[in-house]
Amino acid sequence: MTGPALTVVRAGALTTAQDPGRAGSAHLGVPRSGALDLPAHLLANRLVGNAPGAATLETTLDGCAVRAHRAVTAAVTGAPSAVTSDGRPAPGGAAVRGPAGAVFAAGPAVRGVRAYLAFAGGVAVEPVLGSRATDLLSGLGPEPLADGTVLPLGKPAAPPPPLDVAPQPAPPRELVLRLRLGPRDDWFTDAAPRTLATGRYRVSSAGNRVGLRTEGPALVRSREGELPSEGMVLGAVQVPPDGRPVVFLADHPTTGGYPVVGVVPAADLAAAAQAAPGTPLRFVPLRRVAPRAGQVPGGGSSVPSGPRSRLSSSGVRS
Repeated sequence: MTGPALTVVRAGALTTAQDPGRAGSAHLGVPRSGALDLPAHLLANRLVGNAPGAATLETTLDGCAVRAHRAVTAAVTGAPSAVTSDGRPAPGGAAVRGPAGAVFAAGPAVRGVRAYLAFAGGVAVEPVLGSRATDLLSGLGPEPLADGTVLPLGKPAAPPPPLDVAPQPAPPRELVLRLRLGPRDDWFTDAAPRTLATGRYRVSSAGNRVGLRTEGPALVRSREGELPSEGMVLGAVQVPPDGRPVVFLADHPTTGGYPVVGVVPAADLAAAAQAAPGTPLRFVPLRRVAPRAGQVPGGGSSVPSGPRSRLSSSGVRS
């Protein structure tokens, strides 16, 4: 390969190319995919002067390192880690300029799970269905990075903004997820919302980009049998036979047969992407408010059915 590029020196546990995803292809059985912590991805691109749709590198837990074939501007956002440029400490959440041959690295996450490495011009891997995102469930997009992988870079679009360091939300010490009940909450006992609201849940180490698995009290069904497969959306909380909720993330399947007890708003999912295994998790079920006189049915707002959620600064069936 010729032209501006990066060579992967250390791929880490799981590093993939990600952008905002391939929206609009669910009818083909293709989920959106894309960056799990979308705000961190967007910030990394802004710091190096890229458009929001430029591809970044999403790392998992232990970071990665790449060598630049030309002088390049880079930035690291997301999970806090030790950032270096050619072995020298560099700030996270800031644009860093390095010469040809420089190695940019994000070390293991001090807190959180996923970091985002952006490079001026964007990681210019071949798009599939309009996106450069790696989808682990469908297999679309480039393979996860391996040591020695060579990645092309695009042409820088604009100079980085004049900013020293951008503030970022901290990964959650307690993950709080609001939950709009339905469409299949009637498949569970009347105690299910209370179990979700008061149960001691934790983030399981078995989760991945498809879904965040939980450890905690099981939800009890009120009816037997199984549903025909139906559409699944981002943030759907599906309940498999063991009763432990699974929160669907960007690489989720587009259909599924286990009942969905509720849906987590997309604004809360960035925090879910940064919740490390063992993080305490609390659901805040929302209830529908009866429409006021003259209000169109279905147009009512939702309010918490229990104590008001204390959202952290980060929070907004594989």
